[in-house]
This record gives sequence, C-alpha cells and structure tokens, in this order.
Amino acid sequence: MTPQQTTANLSLVWCKSSYSGGGGGNCVEVAHTGSAVHVRDSKTVDGPRLTVARSGWATFVASLTR
Repeated sequence: MTPQQTTANLSLVWCKSSYSGGGGGNCVEVAHTGSAVHVRDSKTVDGPRLTVARSGWATFVASLTR
C-alpha cells in the first residue's frame, strides 16, 4: 500500500492497495489510527467515511482470506 493523501482536520495517511493500479477505477482507501481504521471511496476523498474499531477491521480482513 502507498500513502495517498492527508486530511485537513485530522492528519491521516490514506493507503490504497497496490492491486488497484493507476487507472482510477473503483477503489477504497484506508487510514489507520491508534484505535480505529477509517475507510473512504478513492474517487470521493471529501465524501463520507466509515470508521471502525481496529479489532472489527481485523475480523473483517480475516474473513476475506478464509
């Protein structure tokens, strides 16, 4: 994953999967903080975000690899 951008109100380093390529397709970006993971649409960086606890994110990611 590579850093993409930071926000003005909270310094977040957004990452997008290296599998996304450079074509600007449908991608999500994530930013990790101490207790949470923030998720947004890469095409709408100022749009809504989903914030989940790190433990919830870990459970979600683990379910994708089963």
